[in-house]
Amino acid sequence: MKNTKHYPWIVVGLLWLVALLNYMDRQMLATMRPSMEADIPELVSGENFGRLMAIFLWIYALMSPISGIIADKLNRKWLIVGSLFVWSAVTYAMGYATTYNQVYWLRALMGVSEALYIPAGLSLIADYHQQKTRSLAIGIHMTGLYVGSALGGFGATIAATYSWHTTFHYFGIVGVLYAVVLVFLLKEKKATEIKPIDLITTNEKSSLFKGLALLFTNISFWVILFYFAIISLPGWATKNWLPTLFSENLAIPMEQAGPLATIAISFSSLLGVIFGGILSDKWVQKNIKGRVYTSAIGLSLTIPALLLIGFGDSLFNVVAAVLCFGIGYGMFDANNMPIICQFVSSKYRGTAYGVLNMTGVGCGALVTSLLGKSSDSGTLGYGFALMAGVVVIALVVQVSFLRPKVNDFVDA
Repeated sequence: MKNTKHYPWIVVGLLWLVALLNYMDRQMLATMRPSMEADIPELVSGENFGRLMAIFLWIYALMSPISGIIADKLNRKWLIVGSLFVWSAVTYAMGYATTYNQVYWLRALMGVSEALYIPAGLSLIADYHQQKTRSLAIGIHMTGLYVGSALGGFGATIAATYSWHTTFHYFGIVGVLYAVVLVFLLKEKKATEIKPIDLITTNEKSSLFKGLALLFTNISFWVILFYFAIISLPGWATKNWLPTLFSENLAIPMEQAGPLATIAISFSSLLGVIFGGILSDKWVQKNIKGRVYTSAIGLSLTIPALLLIGFGDSLFNVVAAVLCFGIGYGMFDANNMPIICQFVSSKYRGTAYGVLNMTGVGCGALVTSLLGKSSDSGTLGYGFALMAGVVVIALVVQVSFLRPKVNDFVDA
């Protein structure tokens, strides 16, 4: 099956489900807090609950570059299978937690195990899909993250019908069983198996941190890291604060604002990654900067969207702005790894995305805290609008300084 022409797309399908489980399992806790408070009284405190969310983010961020290095050194199939198995087992174990400390340390362990997946998964897809299908393949994979995030909200529904213990058990068992399925269906693709388009092989054995050294002496990587960090600010802001903004600006209860915001951003982002993937794959065949230009179009769409999200006071205006932001962000999201592939060889792409992931999550933790203060002072909308100006700077830097010369870069 591995050698069939359809297997690269089978890999995307297999990893799409892993991506879904990755985001679904991490999002469940946020929705099930009310159900858990009766058994774990410490969760009544917002500060305590915030610590649970923060420990995951910080460990996930710190682990991301390490995960990237590991993905470039070890067999990615077994890394993905092991990562999925561990975080699913942790999800299952959450159903047995009886104290706040148990939940806290399980959440920390989940941060470690989930961080191992994204660099390995994206670099594996990038190796299976070259030239004409890379952006679309990665874009389709990213939709799994959006769908998983949305499905995580249904944890509260299941918990209300059964119990929060049972909900964690169900979701955990599904992941463990799927990890077993991947043992038989998922195959690694070695760099030596890639058809040499721009590939130059070398017998040099790279040291553990050679990838990091090469990345941080690459000016183009610093440009990618800069604009990725900038767009991560509104990206995480919409994940964590959009429902609150909807509720405040539109004067609607949170039980209505939450689903409206989540569905709008997930649906539009899904459209964005598909459209951005197709456009990028076609454009890069005619212009080597096609992927950069597609990503830049996505960034440009987020600028007016952030202004309207921040200052809009009607349902039509705000929802339209969110749809515009989601499409733009999706176009950007689908092209991050494909653009990395134009500047970083297949030997270090996991490391590169791991560094990006660390930076993005760190920016997410920072903006979440800052917007919390804005919310307390009644200026949350102004905070969203202010980010539009920062994105303009990132857009100018991206278009001006990112100049790829090949579609697949490999060290000489």
